[in-house]
Amino acid sequence: MKKAVVFDLDGTLTDTIASIKISADKAVGKYGFGPFSEEQYKYFVGDGAATLIERCLEAGGDKEQKYFEGAFKEYQKVFEEYCMYKVEPYAGIRELLAALKERGIRLAVLSNKPHERTKEVICTIFGDECFDEVRGQMDGVPKKPSPEGVFKILEELSLNAEDILYMGDTGTDMQTGKSAGAFTIGALWGFRQKEELIENGADAIIENPLQLIDYL
Repeated sequence: MKKAVVFDLDGTLTDTIASIKISADKAVGKYGFGPFSEEQYKYFVGDGAATLIERCLEAGGDKEQKYFEGAFKEYQKVFEEYCMYKVEPYAGIRELLAALKERGIRLAVLSNKPHERTKEVICTIFGDECFDEVRGQMDGVPKKPSPEGVFKILEELSLNAEDILYMGDTGTDMQTGKSAGAFTIGALWGFRQKEELIENGADAIIENPLQLIDYL
């Protein structure tokens, strides 16, 4: 039986797309770009805040990223205000977390969202006692798909890769979990499609959160 589950955040535990859209639209809108649709943002996100803004600017026609520095600084400022805008847990997530805790499974989060904003979402939605380890993007630690964040969590929890399940909703997540040597589960309720998860090495695909329990 597995001893822990490491979750992605955006598109896996919580639907955060509205908060990302309003923040990025305001940031790049200052320079005349956007707004973009939620469907576009589902493909802009997943690889960190800087890459999000790069993708917005590129989609708007700024191929040379002329406005990146200003737009990125603006996004960081605006996102502090709108981080929790319309953020909700996905249906079945609270029940899954409760079921895992009842079984003594330890819980962790690994996100490419900036670390302080990751903690804000987790503490606001789930409280500060639900997860054993919460890690967002930090200076000095490579972002996903590097497995380094998973290794940091394993070290903190005194576990090995074979002790955990890793669950996320993007190809980046599948690459991260597989690179860490973990059994990796793709979530179909998130931002991306089944084909992307399969192409990037998902060991299993689930349609609702409670199906994860079958893989413990």
